[in-house]
Amino acid sequence: MADAVVFDLDGVIVDSEPVWEEVRRAYVAAHGGTWQADTQRRLMGMSTAEWARYLSGELGVDRSAEQVAADVVEEMTRRYAARVPLIDGADGVVRRLAGRWPLGLASSSPTRLIAAALAATGLTDAFGATLSTEETKRGKPAPDVYLAVAERLGVDPARCVAVEDSSNGVRSAAAAGMTVVAVPHGAYPLDPDAERLAAVVLASIGGLTPETVSALD
Repeated sequence: MADAVVFDLDGVIVDSEPVWEEVRRAYVAAHGGTWQADTQRRLMGMSTAEWARYLSGELGVDRSAEQVAADVVEEMTRRYAARVPLIDGADGVVRRLAGRWPLGLASSSPTRLIAAALAATGLTDAFGATLSTEETKRGKPAPDVYLAVAERLGVDPARCVAVEDSSNGVRSAAAAGMTVVAVPHGAYPLDPDAERLAAVVLASIGGLTPETVSALD
């Protein structure tokens, strides 16, 4: 029996990956950089500091990493103020699982965006521990954020089920020793190695029921 369930935010609860891609693509184009074919895949899971350095350095944006982070997060905050793109049914899934297990949130989003998304979706009180990779040494695919959330929940990571959508997220949770449920985004399929790390792959978040979690033991 799992002792806790730890969710990712972007791509699992909110359909924000396309918004992140749109905002960062536009920013790169406006500031002298060059978006690469594999950029979005590489960015998924990176912490704020990591992707800001990547845009500033690897993609040739003519701004410091600190300025890149501030500008992009400001634009994302503006987008969220207008509308948080909740994935259909995700709030109900979270609520149902919160009735059975302690929940954690392990996200690559900045702390202020996590707070905005949870407030807008009414899910703030559903999570016993919420953490951004801003507050860990390394972003995903390193296990840092999942290990830290498990510690805050007071649960052995090996007794946790993680819910992820991206390849780097799946790698992160698996490296932390968690059992991983993958719910890949249609536009961003899992890499083969990440798919092999998942205990189960669901077509949509609606398939994540208490019975699904219980069956993973």
